[in-house]
Amino acid sequence: MRKEHVLIIRFSAMGDVAMMVPVVYSVATQYPQVRFTVLSRPFARPLFADLAPNVDFMAADLNDEYHGVKGLNSLYRRLVAKQFTKVADLHNVLRSEYLRMRFNLGRYRVEHVNKHRHDKRALISNNNKVREPLPTVFQNYSEVLARLGYPFTPNFHSIFPEEKGNLNLLPASIGPKKNFEQWIGVAPMAAHKGKVYPLHSMRQVVEQLSQKYPKARFFFFGRGRKETQLFAEWCRTLPRCLDTSLQLENLHQELILMSHLDVMISMDSANMHLASLTATPVVSIWGATHPYAGFMGYNQPQENAIQADHLDCRPCSVYGNRPCHRGDYACLCSIPPDRIVRRVEEIISHH
Repeated sequence: MRKEHVLIIRFSAMGDVAMMVPVVYSVATQYPQVRFTVLSRPFARPLFADLAPNVDFMAADLNDEYHGVKGLNSLYRRLVAKQFTKVADLHNVLRSEYLRMRFNLGRYRVEHVNKHRHDKRALISNNNKVREPLPTVFQNYSEVLARLGYPFTPNFHSIFPEEKGNLNLLPASIGPKKNFEQWIGVAPMAAHKGKVYPLHSMRQVVEQLSQKYPKARFFFFGRGRKETQLFAEWCRTLPRCLDTSLQLENLHQELILMSHLDVMISMDSANMHLASLTATPVVSIWGATHPYAGFMGYNQPQENAIQADHLDCRPCSVYGNRPCHRGDYACLCSIPPDRIVRRVEEIISHH
């Protein structure tokens, strides 16, 4: 009898893939006799490389090597050679559906994620909005594995051991962290306008925290062209600030640094999820989107989500990509900087 070997499929963006980590870790540690292989885009490898002894990672470049139907057929042949016994599709889009169809024809045991699309449409509807929390992504992923025969209890804490990531692997400009310092991460950007707190307001947050914590260091996270320009200006005009993209070479180094932060300030974005994987408290700022859609960072308490609850139009988008029908993005612009600062203070004083 073949050893059980489960293929877990999830492509998509960094944040969605990062949310798999607690699920994969939990199921792998509770079923050590089963082998689990994660199939995702190459960028995700550092998240799973040393997650558990029975977890492997396979990279698939869908933009080049495995592009189109011909590429997916080639990928399927490569997967079949691995002798999987079960398949968990945690993505449920056209590409994964095609692979799922091929596996079904081959009489594999296959299950796929329920994205609750109907409920999400009701949550963001302009009329007759149903403003109730949906199952989290972590719950949706877990249900797929349970249907395959692997129910489990979440037991993930951090991708690093209790002593956190090794700062010696980072450039000398980063560490070591001194006892009297507070390290505060700031990730002010997101993929869509509906998720980006006004940058002049975020600058005020950094300014206020810099005054309250004169020994604090601020680490800016983000690697886009806009971030590069913004961080250059902020580092030039604000004290004790550092653009991590100019110092850190890869995702693994970013995760090491995140594990030593006292707090991360982030949008509803990938950096919220990455910092959550290192057990770092994240003050997340929500605009057009809402934690009710199920995308809150792992193990982050609800009080860490800063949002304009007085607006009945929220949420108006699951991913923040729909234009504001009011035209003023009040969901973001109405949040005062000192509200974010207060929550950061509470976290730092508690820890």
